[in-house]
Amino acid sequence: MDAKEVNEKLTYYFRPLSFPVAVKLLTAADKLPEKVKVPSRDFGHKIMTCQATAMARRHGISVAVGPDDVKCAPSAIGLGMVDPNTLEKPEGPEAVSKTLELGKYTYVVYSPLHSARFEPDVLVVYGNSAQIMRMVQAFTIPGKSVKTVATALADCVDIAYLVEDPAPYMILPSGGDRLFGTAQDFEMIFALPWSMLEECLNGLEMTHKLGFRYPVVSYLRYEPQLPPFLDLDGMRK
Repeated sequence: MDAKEVNEKLTYYFRPLSFPVAVKLLTAADKLPEKVKVPSRDFGHKIMTCQATAMARRHGISVAVGPDDVKCAPSAIGLGMVDPNTLEKPEGPEAVSKTLELGKYTYVVYSPLHSARFEPDVLVVYGNSAQIMRMVQAFTIPGKSVKTVATALADCVDIAYLVEDPAPYMILPSGGDRLFGTAQDFEMIFALPWSMLEECLNGLEMTHKLGFRYPVVSYLRYEPQLPPFLDLDGMRK
């Protein structure tokens, strides 16, 4: 199933407010996809990883983030792009609770799904609670489980870590994603391995046929109880 077909199905069942994002983790043996922006090379400065996600989902730009592109210490540590033992850590909370293997990945690529020039490792969607409910239902109603991550710190690491723990995840956007990545107060994140995509789409279709929809279908077949100044029947002589 190609990216454009997946995007069309998500548009029908999920109706995203921003582009779904395809995420790819590259090793030294992998080539960068065509037409991808590298911040240190193309922007002339470093960025937050959540900015790259926002550029993909809001501006439709494909961005590759490597060790020379990351401004955020928790992100760089969690993505395995810097050895924390080489850093002089200031007072404050621990950077991240989990990390990818140091040096295993040279770039993390974020692309709008509809124009991705690679097979993703992870698919990421942002949505309101009702939209994310639909993604959860796609797995739970057929009898599978969905994991939840609520660290509120470096959600870029939570997303990338799916390559080590492949499962559907509901993720709380982090403070950095809200400040630098434009995540809104009403938004949540749902991420899943690309290998589970067909299962997700089948689940969305099946639950849609059962009557679970987005926008949520309101129940309207009832007789309203009205106050006297609105009730036509009560006004009749």
